Amino acid sequence: MKILLTAFTPFDGESINPALEAMKLLPDKIGNLQVLKLEVPTVFGKSARLVIETIEQEKPDFVLSIGQAGGRAEITPERIAINIDDARIPDNEGNQPVDQPIYLDGENAYFSTLPIKALVAELTKNNIPAAISNTAGTFVCNHIMYQVLYYASKNYPTLKAGFIHVPFLPEQVKDKNQFPSMELEEMVHALTLCVETVIEYQDKEDLKTIGGAIH
Repeated sequence: MKILLTAFTPFDGESINPALEAMKLLPDKIGNLQVLKLEVPTVFGKSARLVIETIEQEKPDFVLSIGQAGGRAEITPERIAINIDDARIPDNEGNQPVDQPIYLDGENAYFSTLPIKALVAELTKNNIPAAISNTAGTFVCNHIMYQVLYYASKNYPTLKAGFIHVPFLPEQVKDKNQFPSMELEEMVHALTLCVETVIEYQDKEDLKTIGGAIH
């Protein structure tokens, strides 16, 4: 069995992306899963095409995309991706779509098919800050999550996929004291636990625990 991990290149003036740095340090095998790692450009369209080409070539059982969410303090599995590109900042090639549907024939939204509540429970059990996120934003993170789930719904119904956001690294917040951060070692541990949990829940339903938010 295979899991495809994806992580973005640095963006918005940052010299590093914690998602990419953490992904690089994950082992090539976790449990019975071969771990494939793909660095993707922080570019609308191009990022998704690269991931889908890799899915078609490698035929993974799972896809877990990872991105940076500066300002968050926890590891946050995303619940949902919505059918809109609305970029607050340009991507790394200067694209800045506004209120643009990703697919005209796509659903308004697709839900993660990974066990997001089990992921949060496992991380919390291991004293790693974690919470479900109910918005992946409207930048390339939401874009790639939506694209992969759209592709799976149309072409690859057995594929399970989702997205996880990670905080800044400490070196990224030296001049941003108001922002929380997380050590790289803790991120790597967290992502390893997430992959192990995906394996554990491959044939089980997600936990039925409270994971919602008021706002």
